[in-house]
Amino acid sequence: HMVVNSLRGYRSKFSDEYGELVLCYDAKTNWRREVFPNYKHSRRKDRKASKLDWNSIFDTLHLIRDELTEFFPYKVLQVENAEADDVIASVVFYVAKEPKNYEKVLILSGDKDFIQLQQHNFVDQYSPTQKKFLNGVDPTTYIKEHILQGDRSDGVPNFLSPDNCFVDEMRQRPISKKKMATWIDLEPEDFCNENMLRKYQRNRTLIDFEYAPDEINEACVQAYLNSTEKDRSGLLNYFIKNKLKSHIENIGDF
Repeated sequence: HMVVNSLRGYRSKFSDEYGELVLCYDAKTNWRREVFPNYKHSRRKDRKASKLDWNSIFDTLHLIRDELTEFFPYKVLQVENAEADDVIASVVFYVAKEPKNYEKVLILSGDKDFIQLQQHNFVDQYSPTQKKFLNGVDPTTYIKEHILQGDRSDGVPNFLSPDNCFVDEMRQRPISKKKMATWIDLEPEDFCNENMLRKYQRNRTLIDFEYAPDEINEACVQAYLNSTEKDRSGLLNYFIKNKLKSHIENIGDF
């Protein structure tokens, strides 16, 4: 009920301006771990230490995904080796390259990684948890800072620190505000030695959507183009089967 009601609320609020919902999911495998084995290492470690039954949680989430795919009219996209972020970014790049397909895009996520996509004037971002649009940050400056600083939540150290920094619980080498302000306006070749440049490129590949592998972008776009919106004929039986009475009464919102 919670998941379905959330979709209903977002669709009612935003579909007139931004069109139909497109639901994007992470694949089981992830190309970033092939590039950087420590990617999101702490999340895997935290799950192992957790008392929660993560297998049961993931089984339930996958069941919901499969039911949304089968019974609901929306595009549901999951691409092998890609994160949901890659799917979203690839669709944005596709729209940007194809003026005839131009449409406004709303990214429903509080993830600041998507700020970089706001360089396209047809992209807006809304945070469901903060209940507000995320804007006011220069996307070009943001992505440069993000590459230099890394992303602790994803296990990506800053470009001065070694690959195993977070895995071995080491302190990152600090970056002063003065150096950051200077480096932002330079090309990495202008201030990096060979080792720093390798780590800068490591971060750029992992963080900047434009540096994701071409085959990942192409697969995401093809998944988007090949997925069709379905009719709403399956909704009523689904709501009846799952005793979602309030949704039956508001079926038109879906």
